[in-house]
Amino acid sequence: MPSSNSLRRDNARIDIAEAHEALAVYFSAQLDGQPVVIERSERLSGGAIQENWLLQARVHDGQQASRQRWVLRTDAASAVAASMSREQEFAVLRRVHQAGVKVPAPLWLCQDLQVIGRVFFVMQALEGSASGFALSTAAFTDEQRRGLCHTLGANLARLHQITPPQAGLEFLPAPVADPVQSSIEHYRGFLDTLPERHPVLEWGLRWCELNKPDALAPCLIHRDYRTGNYLVDDGALTGVLDWEFAGWGDPREDLGWFSARCWRFARADLAAGGIGALDDFLAGYRSVSALELSAAALRFWQVLAHLRWAVIALQQHQRHRSGQQRSLELVLTGRLVPTLEHEILALTGGMSA
Repeated sequence: MPSSNSLRRDNARIDIAEAHEALAVYFSAQLDGQPVVIERSERLSGGAIQENWLLQARVHDGQQASRQRWVLRTDAASAVAASMSREQEFAVLRRVHQAGVKVPAPLWLCQDLQVIGRVFFVMQALEGSASGFALSTAAFTDEQRRGLCHTLGANLARLHQITPPQAGLEFLPAPVADPVQSSIEHYRGFLDTLPERHPVLEWGLRWCELNKPDALAPCLIHRDYRTGNYLVDDGALTGVLDWEFAGWGDPREDLGWFSARCWRFARADLAAGGIGALDDFLAGYRSVSALELSAAALRFWQVLAHLRWAVIALQQHQRHRSGQQRSLELVLTGRLVPTLEHEILALTGGMSA
């Protein structure tokens, strides 16, 4: 059992600048003894659950020096139970990279707590922006929008080609026979713990029970595949980020999450993540997968997406209200629930019920 001192160290905020020397020694060992100098480190924006640090390094191979850009990913001071460990996320990233999914190349996993005080992994840094608002308001040409949507769809379909069992991914919970019902029961169980009532969310859960489609064969799904979690450079996809919620599930869950109105940011009129037409995204998906889907067939999965996001928003608000983590961001996330409830009613016909 870890000592109280080590627990305090693990839960404390990390200043990577203080660990440059230890990191340089670690990286040198991974590069067969080539000297490494960390020239700069910068914490990247976002990452309430994990911290991401951009490292700029100089590597000497004996004759000349090359400059490298890496991203170090480790746990933030607070964690979410549903999020996998960094060891597990590294294994998922390595597997999807092998499958040809556009992701940052995974480099090294470090489980030695003497380096920075936490487990971390390092991946190649990619160019581009992941800002949902910036991408949804970018001045893309029509051709760029079509191409980006098509690539995002094809990339997701390549991920969905990975099916259980998979060597190295044995830690993932086994697929359940009825994943939709399992999610509904999980969300309802959480709502039952709250002191206040949320009748619109209860309505949505019951609507999903009455309208759920038959389950498809399970595959590896991202569970947060959306604008804001991928990088775009000059109108082109460079890589998908944040794999900590990946697991076995129904591929339509990812499609519904990506196209849900709540993830379109400034362009609610563009159903493909606020950056383009849903038909272009689905065409890209069909270029790799035999799964035929229409916008109408995705309505159910968009309802489920809004329910899931509403439950997460309430959970985040509870973290603040309980004193577990005081944060204005968590409070504001909880304020999203009425907007999500409105969309649930619009999608399910509840406005006229």
